[in-house]
Amino acid sequence: MSLGIIALGLAALGATIGNGLIVGNILNAVARQPELENKLRTYMFLGIAFIEGLFFIVLAMTFVLK
Repeated sequence: MSLGIIALGLAALGATIGNGLIVGNILNAVARQPELENKLRTYMFLGIAFIEGLFFIVLAMTFVLK
């Protein structure tokens, strides 16, 4: 059971790292081509939404498996 909780914690860490990578890369892209900011912002929010959705599924699994 404790290994499952550690795995879920690592999944949360992965979601956090994924969000950081997305935002960092979007900032680099906007610095290079400012005219694409609105389009890139849309893709950023979409990517973050998918990552956070996966995190909430893992969070729900925490309560189910506990």
